[in-house]
Amino acid sequence: MVNISHETVEDTERRLLRVITQAHVRFFPGSYTFLEFPFSSFPDAACRDALALVRDDQVWSQLVPCGDVEQELFGVFRFHFPQGADNSGFVGWLAMRLKQKFGTGVFVTCGQNRDEGGIFDYWGVPASLASDVFAEIQALVDGRADGEVGVSL
Repeated sequence: MVNISHETVEDTERRLLRVITQAHVRFFPGSYTFLEFPFSSFPDAACRDALALVRDDQVWSQLVPCGDVEQELFGVFRFHFPQGADNSGFVGWLAMRLKQKFGTGVFVTCGQNRDEGGIFDYWGVPASLASDVFAEIQALVDGRADGEVGVSL
């Protein structure tokens, strides 16, 4: 469900800091990359271990484990939010935090699992920054924003 609300920047920050502590996060080991294949190769070219499978008007693209240094490699983590959590604006909010702290952009691919609260997000960051970004995400999930011992919510 998409929520509509009018709040200050400070209110949004407080709400999303609270929401991230309610999220279930999973950090995936290793590196991932996107592999493309033509429409005509579906479904045979789809990998069983792909985390995401999306298409545009020309190709299918799948996010798969990869150790090939010739590919653009990503560290990947996933968020599930509890049913009813107002996570509106979350992607932009967290993407901006990561850009400001690490200088990196992100990719986000979404799916839905009704049994796990609804929409879930796979996030990708450059593999070279994965351990630092993962530590930052874990600190936010644990309620420690910017290295603070605790966060007033």
